[in-house]
Amino acid sequence: MEKVRLYNTLRRKKEIFKPIDPKKVGMYVCGPTVYDLAHVGNARPIVVFDVLWRLLRCIYPKVTYVRNITDIDDKIIDAAAKNKESIDSLTSRTIRSFHQDMSALNALDPDIEPRATEHISEMILLIKKLIDNGNAYEAAKHVLFHVPSMSDYGKLSKRKSKEMIAGIRVEVAPYKKDPADFVLWKPSEGDQPGWKSPWGYGRPGWHIECSAMSTFHLGKKFDIHGGGLDLIFPHHENEIAQSQCAHGKDSFANYWLHNGFLTVSGEKMSKSLNNFIIIRKALKKFSGEVIRFFMLLTHYRQPLDWTTQGLERAGLSLDRIYNALWKSQEVSANDALKPSKDFLKDLCDDLNTPLATSRLFNLANNLNKAKNVKEKKKIKSDLIANGNLLGILEHNPEKWFQDSSNKKSGIQKKEEKNDEQWIQNKINARNQARTKKDFVTSDQIREELLSKGIVLEDDVSGTKWKRVDKE
Repeated sequence: MEKVRLYNTLRRKKEIFKPIDPKKVGMYVCGPTVYDLAHVGNARPIVVFDVLWRLLRCIYPKVTYVRNITDIDDKIIDAAAKNKESIDSLTSRTIRSFHQDMSALNALDPDIEPRATEHISEMILLIKKLIDNGNAYEAAKHVLFHVPSMSDYGKLSKRKSKEMIAGIRVEVAPYKKDPADFVLWKPSEGDQPGWKSPWGYGRPGWHIECSAMSTFHLGKKFDIHGGGLDLIFPHHENEIAQSQCAHGKDSFANYWLHNGFLTVSGEKMSKSLNNFIIIRKALKKFSGEVIRFFMLLTHYRQPLDWTTQGLERAGLSLDRIYNALWKSQEVSANDALKPSKDFLKDLCDDLNTPLATSRLFNLANNLNKAKNVKEKKKIKSDLIANGNLLGILEHNPEKWFQDSSNKKSGIQKKEEKNDEQWIQNKINARNQARTKKDFVTSDQIREELLSKGIVLEDDVSGTKWKRVDKE
């Protein structure tokens, strides 16, 4: 069994992954807060941890992947009020859009996708426990976690006390015992959503939601907790504090993984800079597979700069790999596809997707050069299996090139969707001309198709065609 090495944020180093139970691995990843459409920054952790999940399933018999949905939050309340719609209407619509967008990126559905509103009772029990243990207190209809009650608070972020206070974006509250104390429960007023609790009608704080959901589905101690770099503090720091103070110091996640930030042309993504890119908009220019591949070309812990040029290069690179598969369609891949050992080794080294993708290019080159059927079959099988592990190369190569929406950019035009029959008719006419040895007509048809960006290739199985970019 290949050993998996992961960079553990908690200890700031790569470590050999040793699951609590090798027969049952548990992974929790922070999911979306559903007040608006997902943006490209939201998509990066989804793609990263989807690959990790695919990898772990190759190695361990059972891997449970939990990714939550935050469907109660002040941002949600504010957005619903602004839109003049109910919270249920807003969250339902946003969740539906999120699922559609992630499916377009070929991200698999997690095993469990809990919603915060489904786990209020677990949150209340957890808060009660923290109060009983002396780690939380009630004040002004709020319940707050008392940060000084945890001696090693800050062990994940490695922040000092003053840095932590500066990093917490909350209003000054005179009822706090310490400026760093954070909300576990807050009162709901008027038409704000809320639930009955021992501390009055109210709703949970953001941090307590993930602590309750992760432990409910994976236990007090589980293997991996993931999310974006921006969640290290205060969200993940506070999750650790809540969970360990409630359940014991040795509880909660053993490995903490975080993906790097995403910028847009070198700048932080911001609505004020007019560079805020939602996935839905990005999918109008680039296919989901191209976006996914683009993200995998950079190591998950490194910053990722979203640029049109970078996405176009990713599209061209995918075309290059698909072209090798397209040219070898006369050879079928093995029925039982297994990733190659060297490819698995790359991914087991802290998800080294840049090195893994470089192997795809090598395989594509070797496939183009392969001389016999046996050799082609082996290379093709490795190429497809390795690509599938990354969540790519799952299209039929012929369809990839025939459907322009699958290519590096652009939505398939209406006329292109309707001209496939015309193309096929031209190919049929060319084949008839070749049968009659009318090579002048045959060549004219080929040139006509080429002028419209249609390339033909003849082999023993017949004539294949694909779209290419016209110069």
